[in-house]
Amino acid sequence: MSFFAILLALVLEQAHPLNPVNAIYTAVKRWVAWVARTFDAGVRHQAWITWGITVMGPALLAMLVHWALEWSLGWLLAVVWNVALLYVTLGFRQFSHHFTAIREALENGDENQARELLAEWQQVQVGQIPRSEIVRHVIEFSMIAAHRHVFGVFFWYAALSIIGLGPVGAVVYRLTELAQRLWQEPTTDGSVVSEALRSVASRAWQAMDWLPSRMTALGFAIVGSFEDAMDGWRNHAQNFPEDNDGVILAATAGAINIRLGGAALQQDNADDDNQEMTGGSSTPGRIPEVAHFAQVVGLVWRTVIMWLVLVALLTMANLVG
Repeated sequence: MSFFAILLALVLEQAHPLNPVNAIYTAVKRWVAWVARTFDAGVRHQAWITWGITVMGPALLAMLVHWALEWSLGWLLAVVWNVALLYVTLGFRQFSHHFTAIREALENGDENQARELLAEWQQVQVGQIPRSEIVRHVIEFSMIAAHRHVFGVFFWYAALSIIGLGPVGAVVYRLTELAQRLWQEPTTDGSVVSEALRSVASRAWQAMDWLPSRMTALGFAIVGSFEDAMDGWRNHAQNFPEDNDGVILAATAGAINIRLGGAALQQDNADDDNQEMTGGSSTPGRIPEVAHFAQVVGLVWRTVIMWLVLVALLTMANLVG
């Protein structure tokens, strides 16, 4: 079931992408905000309860619907339900329009528009960063987005499908990422969640993403330059053992031999409006160019196909066994 559900969801999402502004996403964001507003007491143990209600409540509901459909109406409708869940939690088209628009602007030589699109996408100050830095940042943000919107959901859905809990994996992963992201920002009414709840959400996300991020990095290494990707991963992990995103970017840089990392764009609410960049370390490799976008897309799709083939083989082995 997991293989067909993932495959159908990816095909459906490519053919008819979900609008970024839709009733489902709006309802989920309201749910996350309401739970924080109602249960956040600023105490650590209460924060874990708040996080649990936020994430596990919808996951349990998704699983109950799955069981109800399977037991009452048959496995086929349960598959349809799984495809629907994956359609709203997994997919490239949830972020790829940003990547495509910036790439087209750079290919047309309009660097100012590319900077504006990058600033709008990430809500950061871009300033007059050079063309190579625009490309680098777009690649970095796109690879992290591909992991969070595709490979992370893919991993937890496929892994928990082994014990019949695939929908729980997809929903918990997406809500864990969404909660930690939304709770770092002021809500629409200007209120903020407590430091305890922000800390709990960050710790939960760090734990939830630890294994998927390394599986994504491994996938990039297998379909790219394996030795360089693993070397970049190992070097980064030695310096920043808890940095999940950094592992992905280090493996990406090695897999296609480009330079990633280094200066980081500032958030819009930074105190110093004149400073657009902050320092950092970078990986070895070629300076990023627009031509590398095609390599990045190829790397991602080869990884998707590889994991799909693996899940298909495991599904066949399970059926035969």
